[in-house]
Amino acid sequence: MYKATISITLRPSILDPEGKTVQHALTNLGHEEVAQVRMGKQAEVWIDVETEDEARRIATGACEKLLANPVTENFDIQLEPVAAEAVEHGAA
Repeated sequence: MYKATISITLRPSILDPEGKTVQHALTNLGHEEVAQVRMGKQAEVWIDVETEDEARRIATGACEKLLANPVTENFDIQLEPVAAEAVEHGAA
């Protein structure tokens, strides 16, 4: 079993009004050194397969078909093996 941590971010060419708002708020709070903020989302998906290649294929398919908008977003997948028992008992 593998845990896929999927980070989904806007493509660099896409404007990020939420990130701009957060950057302005941080500046107003005294963090003038913050030059830019880009917002995104993260998903954790547990995939019950034997190999990392299978897990990556399934996670990539999930991103391409549902989790990320291929026109406006990029995604990055980090995989780590986990014990199935940990998932069943909520410890993952």
